[in-house]
Amino acid sequence: MPLRLDPGTRLVAATHNPGKAVELAALLDGRFEVISAGALGLPEPDEPETTFIGNAVVKARAAAKASGMIAIADDSGLCLAALDGAPGIHSARWAGPTRDFNHAMALVETRLAERQSDDFAAWFICALAVAWPGGPVAAVEGRVDGQVSFPPRGTLGFGYDPIFVPQDGVLTFGEMDPADKDAISHRARAFAALADALF
Repeated sequence: MPLRLDPGTRLVAATHNPGKAVELAALLDGRFEVISAGALGLPEPDEPETTFIGNAVVKARAAAKASGMIAIADDSGLCLAALDGAPGIHSARWAGPTRDFNHAMALVETRLAERQSDDFAAWFICALAVAWPGGPVAAVEGRVDGQVSFPPRGTLGFGYDPIFVPQDGVLTFGEMDPADKDAISHRARAFAALADALF
């Protein structure tokens, strides 16, 4: 029997990042009732895996087990060609315990300068996993290519958005209207794959 998510299902979004919780809810387009793991006071699990998919599955399974609800989790990050794919799965860690992405973006710029590279090619990856309590997991991945640009521009979005310019674009994700970003983002592409699989 194929896995399905029925409209109106109550889901826990396995995140403590308010910006990410809002974006997840928007991409779900009101189809489900969504509450965040942070709002439920659920603990944040360790993320020991070496891939975005692996870490998304860990987070979804942990939230489903702790809440008894179907859980959706994402693991996403910024990857740079000149940094051999870093920060990658460590994107949040580069922001430190206080989630200071101004620090993280400055660190990206510093690491590029240390490499003396003029290769600004970058991509965002988003892996999404849906876990049923004590049951199966479905996982998909989306990607958007572009380049990084300094200094950071824009106050919309979150994370590394102010330094990422999508391919053939002019504005950073931090400058784009959220609806415009949602139409092309890595997370939107992952959701499209998820919808094909589960909706």
